[in-house]
Amino acid sequence: MYTTRKKWFPYSSPLDPCPPMRVKTYETPPQLYMGFQPYNLPQFTPYEALRHGTLWPALYAPYTNPYKDKGIREEDPK
Repeated sequence: MYTTRKKWFPYSSPLDPCPPMRVKTYETPPQLYMGFQPYNLPQFTPYEALRHGTLWPALYAPYTNPYKDKGIREEDPK
């Protein structure tokens, strides 16, 4: 299945004092998978385009937090 979220498995040392994160993920932008911009792509309305940050729905990719549903606590920025 096509997804813009990729995952990788970093090395974790057996001597590391912190519990390791076995899987890390990152987002890739959708324009990487579009070889060229085809003609007559559907467009957002001007208001929606400002909200989404792009004129074309095919290039819109909202960021989803991978840790939100897994119960992993995020660091509080101070």
